Amino acid sequence: MAVLSLFLDVPLTREVDRLLVAYGEDPSPDKVYLDHWDCQTETGKAWACPTVKQTLLQIANDPTLDHEYLPGLGLPEFTRAATELALGRESHAVTENRAGGVHTIGGTGAVRIGAVFLRRWYNSPSPIVVYIALPQWDGLRCIFQGAGFTEIRPYHYWDAVRLAVGIEDFLEVLESAPDCSIVVLHAPEETGLTPTQWEEVARVMRRKRLFPFFDIPAQGLASGDLDRDAWALRHFVAQGFELFCAQSFSKTFGLYNERVGNLIVVARDNETLVRIRSQLQKQVLGMWATPANLGARVIATVLNNPALLSKWKQSLRMLAEKIMLIREKLKEKLRLLGTPGCWEHLTAQSGTRSFTGLLPSEVAFLKKHKHIYLLESGQVSVCSINSHNLDYVAQSIDEASPTC
Repeated sequence: MAVLSLFLDVPLTREVDRLLVAYGEDPSPDKVYLDHWDCQTETGKAWACPTVKQTLLQIANDPTLDHEYLPGLGLPEFTRAATELALGRESHAVTENRAGGVHTIGGTGAVRIGAVFLRRWYNSPSPIVVYIALPQWDGLRCIFQGAGFTEIRPYHYWDAVRLAVGIEDFLEVLESAPDCSIVVLHAPEETGLTPTQWEEVARVMRRKRLFPFFDIPAQGLASGDLDRDAWALRHFVAQGFELFCAQSFSKTFGLYNERVGNLIVVARDNETLVRIRSQLQKQVLGMWATPANLGARVIATVLNNPALLSKWKQSLRMLAEKIMLIREKLKEKLRLLGTPGCWEHLTAQSGTRSFTGLLPSEVAFLKKHKHIYLLESGQVSVCSINSHNLDYVAQSIDEASPTC
């Protein structure tokens, strides 16, 4: 008699990578995938940073390096340099030694250990509510649910009707949030909020005692300027907030499969920082024990070497300019085609991802009739568009858009 599996009742889920699976199964030679999370080249390959290649050769020939385990908190020269990159070397939080990092398994790992810590140690007079922006709802909600949070709510910062930043709606959500709620601020450099609007957000969050949990996946790829892209985070730090910030280096260094992240902790004082990092180290012990070395070693080498740092910054600027140019070209193609609607919002936004303004029905048309795959919200990865598919994408959007 056959022995039945103990896991007979485990259901098959098709919720993960549904869009990518559908694209992979599509036999059409014209198919286009517009939801890549890595930066793509003109040939549709993952972008590789030239400075990284040079640094890998340098590391490979360094006889002093070995394969010893890293400390639980990670490679110190990496976490220090990464934290200074985000906050600025002259930040009071850095100079007063009340900001520090924890080397994690990608930005996702940083969000995860931050969420687990907050669930265990965050002091709130009432049940904690977590707010997550709608574009990141699926990915980040499951992390906070897994950490034990039960009250998780979405918010909007983009007005899909006006095709512009919806600052009024965002502020309304913050005003109505229970005091001491946690607000995840994903990719602040890409939201489109102006410094003045971020100042207003900070004022409301300070008055409501809301906890900022920044998530920065691509510093430097919105404007091409690392400092400009970090403005919102640095403003919150300058205003005296205690906060967390998850950093990822996959896109900015092209180290997608190395999964290098950093959780920045900004505390009230050094004593508090030390206690928080000790608890995070305890969490890490039960998750991955010690992080991987190579990717962090590459990043630390670049950030701590002026010549390599200069080359890397130049590569980032070039990549950011390429993304801006793709936005301009797509907008111009749609204008020349006479596609209904105004497409200025394509260039009003910045960064690797963009809201197109396409309706779910238009997205469905593109998938069914043109073999173009993008999120139902109409958001796309700008890096997925290149000179080989630009005309086809623009023509297809034009066909999907109803005539007035």
